[in-house]
Parts: sequence; structure tokens; C-alpha cells
Amino acid sequence: MGRRPLGRQFGWLWAAYAVSAYGSGLGFGAFPLIAVLALHAGPAEVSALSAVGPAVGALIAVPLAPWVEFRRKRPVMIAMDLTRFAVMATIPVTYAFGWLSFVQLLVVSALVAAAKIAFNAAGGAHLKALVQPDDLLVANARFESTNWSSIAIGPPLGGAAIALFGPVTTVVADALSYLLSALGITAIRGREEAPRKREQASQATGKGPVRAGALLDGWRHIMGHPGLRALYLNNMLVSGLIMATEPLLAVLLLRQLGFPPWQYGLAFAAPCLGGLIGSRLAQRVVARYGR
Repeated sequence: MGRRPLGRQFGWLWAAYAVSAYGSGLGFGAFPLIAVLALHAGPAEVSALSAVGPAVGALIAVPLAPWVEFRRKRPVMIAMDLTRFAVMATIPVTYAFGWLSFVQLLVVSALVAAAKIAFNAAGGAHLKALVQPDDLLVANARFESTNWSSIAIGPPLGGAAIALFGPVTTVVADALSYLLSALGITAIRGREEAPRKREQASQATGKGPVRAGALLDGWRHIMGHPGLRALYLNNMLVSGLIMATEPLLAVLLLRQLGFPPWQYGLAFAAPCLGGLIGSRLAQRVVARYGR
């Protein structure tokens, strides 16, 4: 029995994701590279750039959750792509005029992280509207394969581009990828079903208007559920330990050992081949061991 096609609308969403993912793959590690090569930042500053920006972005994204929930998802995704394009485009502009600063890198990092979280939340919800429940495993496996292949291929190519054309080259490619992603999402046809209004959701749940404490309901749900809590803590521990070495490796490889940018990218890309293999095996694993 052949594999059931997922449809043209999913194809546009997948294509938009692929363009954005490969753009981000090319731009992987771009901020530490710029900080080290262009701004001559030290280990503390590179570490702060890797930690503070995404952390502030996550805090900014918390109040975005109710905003995303009660809006059509495609416009939210397009808005987040355009936001990322706009803020990323400021880096090559200020670099060209000699105005680029470490503070700007921090601000851009935070805004891009917040937009990414909102985009992923809207994208995950919209995916369920585009494909049948039985096809979600296949669809997510394709997204994961695309993500891991982009990380395996993009960083060495991005490093080579930086060596040839300068430290902000991959930032330009990354910014343009968000613009192309927005165009791809715009191409998805069909009227998106309107989400329930806030008042309707409040009546359905028996609760009043969204209060400030409701912003933490998601965290309460995760930490109160044994399975979700274990998955969350495992991801935090594993990802945290992996990413803890990134800023230090950037300084070690680029400054102290004098590695060219493409070798720096290859050091992070090679282990991602395991993720690509795992995403390709997802269907077989689930078929054998169950959901």
C-alpha cells in the first residue's frame, strides 16, 4: 500500500519551513561569529549573547501565547516571519555603516527568539488543520528531517560563505529566508477556520477573561503532568548541557585555535547527522513499538 499524499497545502507549508530552516542552517552560529570576528567579544560576552537573548525572547513570548491562541494561525506565522526578516536585516545595514554593536546583537537575538516561539506555536496548530490525524507522524517526520539536514549541511556552507564574503553574509541569507517563508505561507489556499473568540473560550471553560496568572497555566499543566514533566526536564537537561558548550567553543575554535569559520560550522553540523537518521526512522520505530 502506497503512502498517502499530504496535499498541496501541506507542500507549501513544508516548502516555507524548508526555506527558513536552510536559511537558519546557513546562519547557525552567526551571532557568536560576528561577536568574535567583527566585535572582538570575549568569552563572557559570547556566553551572554547565547544565553540572554533566547532567555529574554522566551519571556517575551509568554504573553504572546493567548494572542496566538485566539487568532488565525497563518497571519500570525506570516507576521512572525516578517518580524524576523526586519530585525535580522538591521544587522548588515548597521555593519555596513560601522554602527553594529553588541547590544544590538542582544536585542535582535531576543526578538528573533520570541518570534520563533510564536511562529512554532502557530505552525504546530495550523499543521493539524492541514493534514489528517493519521498523517501527523509522517508530516512531523518530514519537518524533523528537514530541520536536521539543514543543520548538518548549512553551518559548513555558511562558514565558507563568511570566509569568502564577510561575517554578516549568512545573516543576509537567513533574513531573506524568512521573507521567502512568508511568501510560501501566503500561497497556502483555503479559508482558515476562525478560532474561538476569547469570550467563547471563557464560556466553554467556565472561566472569566484571561487574567495575568493564566499566562502560567501552561507551565502548571506541564509540571503537574508526570509524563510531560519528565519530557520537559529531560529536554532542558540534555539541550542545556549541549548548548552550554557553544559559546566557549566559538571562542576556543575561532580565536585560540584559529579555525576557519567553515570548520567551526562543521564541528556543530557533523553530530546532527544522528538527528537526521532518527527522524528518518521515526515511522518504523513508532510502527514497531507503538505510539
